[in-house]
Amino acid sequence: MYAAAAYLFLYAPLAVLSVFSFNASKVAMWRGFSWEWYRSVFHNEALLEATINSLIIATVATIISTAIGTLAGYALWKKRFPLLTNSLYLSLVTPEIVTGVSLLAFFEWSFRFLHVQLGMHTVILAHISFCLAYVVIVILARLRTFDPALEEAGLDLGANEWQVFWRVTIPILLPGIVAAALLCFTVSFDDYVITSLVAGVNSETLPMRIYAMARKGVSPDVNALSLMITAGLGVFILLAGRLERR
Repeated sequence: MYAAAAYLFLYAPLAVLSVFSFNASKVAMWRGFSWEWYRSVFHNEALLEATINSLIIATVATIISTAIGTLAGYALWKKRFPLLTNSLYLSLVTPEIVTGVSLLAFFEWSFRFLHVQLGMHTVILAHISFCLAYVVIVILARLRTFDPALEEAGLDLGANEWQVFWRVTIPILLPGIVAAALLCFTVSFDDYVITSLVAGVNSETLPMRIYAMARKGVSPDVNALSLMITAGLGVFILLAGRLERR
């Protein structure tokens, strides 16, 4: 019963959003079933551009941070650096506004010499910086159940360290890598505070666009787009879970 109540609390807002995405009215009162807002999404250029920017940023940040974070987590596990491992949690507990201001100051200082302005590249770099900690922590958690004897067996059978890493370690870490990538994508796609501080003129993301719209009243287009994004991510998660079980 408690679990059902918890799930109801978590998913009731999403259910309400789903219902009103088919509402014929712009206000939160049911006026009949309609596909109008789903058609309207594809004619809202500002909303589509912001969504594409968010998808590009989240995808690139996820790929890079997952690759680097996996290698970093493996290195920390092999070399046993407790201080470095514990310092990862500092980035998780640091308020986003502090992280955003520090990154903005760093970019402004460094770009003064490089003659580069804020833009999509700075948003991607900022997202990689905070996604790395999530990846390393997830990979380290997975490695705690890893038996080093499996790597030793591979070395004894004639494989070199690189072959053992790709053919023994990576397949065992794959569920953790997928989980870390999904977490990074979600956190990156959803971020507003840090993104708003380091974004340039032509790098507005979906959270930034929705926040700007919320000041005047959120259009029902957002309800339809949110449901499509949720459904797409849900399918992706189901496929990822199926791949993990193979």
